[in-house]
Amino acid sequence: MTGRNANHPRVAVVTGSESGIGRAVAVALAADGYDVGITSYRDAAQAQRTADEVRRAGRRAEVRDLDLTRLPAAADVIDELADALGGLGVLVNCAGTGTTTPVLDTGWDEWRQVLAVDLDGPFLCAQRAGRRMVEAGRGGRIINITSVHETAPRVGAGAYCAAKGGLGLLTRVLALELAEHGITVNSVAPGEIATPMTGQEDVDPTGVGRPGVPLGRPGDAREVAAVVAFLAGADATYVTGASWPVDGGMLNMGPQAGSHLTGNDWRRP
Repeated sequence: MTGRNANHPRVAVVTGSESGIGRAVAVALAADGYDVGITSYRDAAQAQRTADEVRRAGRRAEVRDLDLTRLPAAADVIDELADALGGLGVLVNCAGTGTTTPVLDTGWDEWRQVLAVDLDGPFLCAQRAGRRMVEAGRGGRIINITSVHETAPRVGAGAYCAAKGGLGLLTRVLALELAEHGITVNSVAPGEIATPMTGQEDVDPTGVGRPGVPLGRPGDAREVAAVVAFLAGADATYVTGASWPVDGGMLNMGPQAGSHLTGNDWRRP
């Protein structure tokens, strides 16, 4: 199953693909020749918009509802989409949620919701996808969208950091376990990206100042999607168990400074 030429089916499932990073990933993979399974949580119309963009690229699209708080049954959607599209070569776990509650104030239900969506769900979806890929015997790719907070703590994000940190380490374990089957497993760790989740829907990030980010702005969802597309493609066959930050250099500044600095004094010694 090893070798430089990707042999997996040209079918991808992208969870959380009704908007934001997930939509950008779905469109990028369609441009690279993948049929795409799309999942919707709150907004069926937005999911159909993603499907329309995939079809404009000349690829097939299927849409299914996915609520990752309804586990373990929600993970059935991976098999449903794979069956509808005739196989599965790439899974991108992109669906996610978060809170801004200090740990001592975090209620049990809030904690469990974040862990379910950001860790339990990706675990079950990766398990379903991995089993199908192993059975098919053609290799594949699993790409988990984590966060810079996969490794960097942040005040008020205990549940989110715990989930993303867990997903980052799960990624590395899966990479070890699935390598013999020609399945690579990596994570992509965005910083602040202009999406609905960060309150920046339809915002041009090049016009938003972020003094504490070395590149001086938030990211564009398409910049994250480009890294995902690389990891799904034939040039990444020898890449597994790695975390790929897409953060404008934020991690080099520390988890609080990147988004909290209000001036450029740090740039001068």
